Amino acid sequence: MKRCPECRRDYYDDSLLYCLDDGAALLEGPSTADHEAITVPNRPPGTAGLRPVNGLRTDHPTEVLQASLPGSFGFINSIAVLPFANLSKNSDMEYFSDGLAEELSNVLSKIRGFRVAARTSAFSFKNNPTTIPEIGSKLNVASVVEGSVRMVGERMRIAVQLVNVTDGFQVWSDTYDRELDDIFAVQDDIAESVVEELRIRLLGEEKRDEISERVTAEVADANRGRADDPEAQLLLMQGRYFLDRTTRDDTIKAIEYFRQALATDPEFALCWAELARAYTIEAGRAWVAVEEGYEKARIAVHKALEFEPDLAEGHAMRERIQETYDWDFDGADESMRRALRLAPGNSSVLDRAAILAYKLERFEEALALSRRAVAQDPLSAAIWHNVGLIAHAAGRLEESENAFRKALELIPQRFLSGAFLGLVLVDQGRPEEARRQAEQEPEEFWRLWALSIIEHSVGRTEEADKWLSVLLTDYVVGSAFQIAEIYSMRGNADAGFEWLERALAERDSGITHVKADPQLRPLHDDPRWKVLLRKIGFD
Repeated sequence: MKRCPECRRDYYDDSLLYCLDDGAALLEGPSTADHEAITVPNRPPGTAGLRPVNGLRTDHPTEVLQASLPGSFGFINSIAVLPFANLSKNSDMEYFSDGLAEELSNVLSKIRGFRVAARTSAFSFKNNPTTIPEIGSKLNVASVVEGSVRMVGERMRIAVQLVNVTDGFQVWSDTYDRELDDIFAVQDDIAESVVEELRIRLLGEEKRDEISERVTAEVADANRGRADDPEAQLLLMQGRYFLDRTTRDDTIKAIEYFRQALATDPEFALCWAELARAYTIEAGRAWVAVEEGYEKARIAVHKALEFEPDLAEGHAMRERIQETYDWDFDGADESMRRALRLAPGNSSVLDRAAILAYKLERFEEALALSRRAVAQDPLSAAIWHNVGLIAHAAGRLEESENAFRKALELIPQRFLSGAFLGLVLVDQGRPEEARRQAEQEPEEFWRLWALSIIEHSVGRTEEADKWLSVLLTDYVVGSAFQIAEIYSMRGNADAGFEWLERALAERDSGITHVKADPQLRPLHDDPRWKVLLRKIGFD
């Protein structure tokens, strides 16, 4: 048994490393009496309850149950930071209003005791008229921060308010009239005020002076790696704004902004980590030579951690390089554990930790981490897709089906999820549904890949051969791993290993899924299997 030192919740699953409620590292064995009560300040007796995330039905295998007050929308310490409205006449200042909200969300997510909705989910309401109670329900949070920014020359007016989603009560609000050079002071003031008000008014903590002093220290700690120069901070905001658009041209723009920020402040650790992220995106999408992109990313991560050894974003990026390109899974595991300790409430870190655990066949740990990621980022189709991927590998087909369906509900034309759902359905013995689902996959490559597996599994070999022939003619470059999967599912071990060796030689990133991939299980008893795993870096 393990126990969380923060909330004292007991866990009987020894594979778990971190508390599912507050992210604290679990201790071996109970630290207090087994049945010690857990109290929440100001909670009326007998009001503890359970409610599902996102309104999912109670028998849904992927639901995340959370304790809440009656009529509330989630944990009393749960919060979402909505995108700030840009009231400036210059629409180009949107990067600044978005950046302020994102920075506040990042800081709050690093403070223990708070559950912060991830940016992906919170920003999904941008330019989408929605009431505060609706937002609270969809994000499963008890309060939200919203605000606006108006820029006039070098002066800014920032209005911010903290709102209780249950009754619309304004817990706190303030307006800041400052110069752009005061950006750090404004960010810190807002973060400290939000944390202080939540702890005093919502969580029932007392002695404001003592809390204020503690909160100031916590916010300062959460700002590790921040710039010393306000201009560098503004350039970082602009870079992030373009990087989030995920196009090739916008990624190039983002890299240029990050470089300008670093020219202004060479020891800006967080910017080095963001630059590394941009380089891995370029390499992962083959916009630059893969080796070149990852080498640049490696240098940038080294700089980030040189200037700030405890930067969670730096360790998370180092894990990404070690896992995806170096195939150093032990090193990746160590880097990810450190990132999780530093930022247990960051949905991106949780999601990547879940995928790493899945690749290492630690399925229960992977599912626990992915459920925490969903709780932080319930409107992220990518995270729901990863839940489906992990659950399929773990043999939890109903949970996998529901997760893939959730991803498609959020983004109906999303690539991959429909094709993977088709394979789950055929594994459940529902081939006609599987075929119909695979036929709806918008990306031709993944549609043909799924159909070639599904049709062969039900004996329609002529159809399966037709789809495989198209793949071998039109999509062979960069698809060695997926072609190996098809041959594996056909029981053709020789062809399966031939294509896996090709994927290995090409450093196909899909090869890192080899150990956990359910499509490759027909190859596991072959003597060549263990040899292949050693070549990749698995023990």
